Amino acid sequence: MYAASVSAPSREVDDLPSPRGLPFIGNLHQLPPATHHLTLERWAAELGTPYMFRFGTTPVTVWNDIELSHAVMRERPHRYRRYAPIENILKEFGCNGLFSIEGAAWEPQRRLVMQALSIPHIKAFYPTLAAITERLRRRWEAAAHAGRVVDMIEDLKRFTVDVTSALAFGEDPNTLENERVLLQEQLGMLLPMLMTRVNAPFAYWHYVKFPRDRKFDEAMIAVHRHIRELMARARARMRDETSAHAPRNLLEAMLALRDASDSVITDDDVAANVLTMLVAGEETTATSIAWALLFLGTDDALQARVAACARRVLGDSAVCPGYGAMRELDLCEAVCTEASRLHPVAPYLSFEPLEEVRLQGVRLPAGTKMFMLNRPAMMDPHNYADPGRYDPDRWLHDHRHESTAPESASPRGAHEPRAYLQFGAGPRVCPGRHLAAVEMRLVVSMLTANFTAQLATNPAAIREVCAFTAVPSEMPMRLALR
Repeated sequence: MYAASVSAPSREVDDLPSPRGLPFIGNLHQLPPATHHLTLERWAAELGTPYMFRFGTTPVTVWNDIELSHAVMRERPHRYRRYAPIENILKEFGCNGLFSIEGAAWEPQRRLVMQALSIPHIKAFYPTLAAITERLRRRWEAAAHAGRVVDMIEDLKRFTVDVTSALAFGEDPNTLENERVLLQEQLGMLLPMLMTRVNAPFAYWHYVKFPRDRKFDEAMIAVHRHIRELMARARARMRDETSAHAPRNLLEAMLALRDASDSVITDDDVAANVLTMLVAGEETTATSIAWALLFLGTDDALQARVAACARRVLGDSAVCPGYGAMRELDLCEAVCTEASRLHPVAPYLSFEPLEEVRLQGVRLPAGTKMFMLNRPAMMDPHNYADPGRYDPDRWLHDHRHESTAPESASPRGAHEPRAYLQFGAGPRVCPGRHLAAVEMRLVVSMLTANFTAQLATNPAAIREVCAFTAVPSEMPMRLALR
């Protein structure tokens, strides 16, 4: 376990520096939900870490130490767990799947999800991935012909929902070609409501429902109805097969496990993981690509360079023609990785110890809230050379070692991949990280090879909005055919 040396002076949570708050509400009035992550980072710069603030009367410790973050994540789920209010609220949503579930139930579900998102499975799924990317290209081509500004965040979420549904559940909702898809709108309500309720000083919705709460409840009823229909259709397909076969997707694998005679998994567990996959697959990957477009859409030289790389790999194809060729698109992934270093999709990770621990000389009783900030380490010059500069080349192997990057690229210097924690680390590292990388490569290569893209607003107007993940406030773009 990562801990301070025994000779370090012992401190209690209340001994930590803290921003001045108010009785009963603590620091809640200083933490507007949409930008609270920026306030936490500012306090870290002013007070140093660890420091403490209060959600009402509940103390929350804030840390900025990469080695500590890795140590905590290595010891999940046995010594640490995710911030308990997240699991409690996701249980109420019927969404307590692999992301938030704790204890013994985690491991069997983890094995199934890892298998569904494994490299061999994604490689076999690649033709469907390419077909969905082609669907996105046609949508953007129509917008370019019409001179219509594209809401890139909306379109990217449609793309990722179609990919996740087809891969994990064997059904493609085709949100890209259906202009009004209620499922898309309903899923988009979940993470903002999760953020609202996690940060609420008390569970007000147990006593009174505001219009927003009632609308959300209706949306979740509809989403769960859709999920149960998905499950019923999958069971029917499995029954109708004339010969036995291995499960073809995550949903079939979970249903097979659920229906085994010695199963401890329920239909509710299966439904929770379906919903978890839909929300996680939609939000995080779409947001990473969207942040990359901020830089591609304002740097013609970079966009031309990425386009040349993409066209060299794609040849005469509109979309990357095969999984093997996709592996040559390192630059397309690098522009997304570097964008999420500067604008992390997960600005902090939140945990609690399951037993009393002592970290950096601070005694943390079991259940103490811990926020681990991500961006400060990624902006530390000891971890990344010239950290304020957007430089995708820092993620390319030839740049870091035997550089062939253009002279305009930043010089070789510090590059500490361990400081990049957007997919987590340890036993509970994100199982979808390879799928995310493939989606990034496919979308960025398709976009730059076929279109020129220009940001359709002032870049300074685009803000980080924290709705559990940190998303751009907008990302409108004008596309023209190359």
